[in-house]
Amino acid sequence: MKTKKIVVLIIAIVVIAGGASIWLISSNNNSNEQKKIAIVYFSATGTTKKVAGYIKELTAGDLIEIVPKDKYTDSDLNYNNSNSRTTQEQNDSSARPEISNNIDTDSYDVIFLGYPIWWGDAPRIILTFLDESNLSGKTVIPFCTSGSSGISTSVNYFKNNYKNVNWLDGKRLEPSQSEVKAWVNGLNY
Repeated sequence: MKTKKIVVLIIAIVVIAGGASIWLISSNNNSNEQKKIAIVYFSATGTTKKVAGYIKELTAGDLIEIVPKDKYTDSDLNYNNSNSRTTQEQNDSSARPEISNNIDTDSYDVIFLGYPIWWGDAPRIILTFLDESNLSGKTVIPFCTSGSSGISTSVNYFKNNYKNVNWLDGKRLEPSQSEVKAWVNGLNY
């Protein structure tokens, strides 16, 4: 009789624990771990790439580089030259530099979008990506790298021109693993 009670008690514990586990799994379906994440980034000098790598480590997302058809050279990036490629692109609001690789974001729920700040704004190749991608209903989290400029100008532009996207406020980040970790861990996506 005592053995029967112990067996019944063990079965009851297993059933209750199993039910609790099912409840925990179903209540966590909206957690960050359940969402498919991509870290899409453009980096001309490697700084944004480094930050994107830290985000990948923290989220286990897929790292996807935006590769320009025509690579940017040091002379293209010369901010002191009014005839440099980047100066001309940034001064032309309709400029959309070609992307050489196919970037498929259809299967992702959350996209971290990284870029350097050029002349106070996102590089025009980021607009190429946004124009060519169907991000409708997706959560996009911008991040940028810059020596001095913030991210607000680019994020405001994104929110005003790509309204079918769930934009979270972005952040300008240093290539510091601890800073990136604190930011990512504080996000609610």
